[in-house]
Amino acid sequence: MLLELKFYIKVAVDIERRILAGGGEMHFYCEQVLLENGSQQEDIRSRRFRPDTQRIIYESMVNLRPRQNRSMEIIDVKIREIVAEIIMEFLG
Repeated sequence: MLLELKFYIKVAVDIERRILAGGGEMHFYCEQVLLENGSQQEDIRSRRFRPDTQRIIYESMVNLRPRQNRSMEIIDVKIREIVAEIIMEFLG
């Protein structure tokens, strides 16, 4: 997954199904993989992950949703925790 961006991985996480898609230049590509495999739009959150520091960056255009999240950053603390758990489970 590090081939494209070298230092970090763009990922999309389905918080209901607890699955992750990662890699590529854009979060959108990861989101599309999840949608094509049965995930629902409202359950997907995107972020970047730095394996070397184990740091999660919660900003992505995919997270902008007028009815759910009015920012590129994931605002809901509980959702951030779920996202972090899933990322660390697969990549940490």
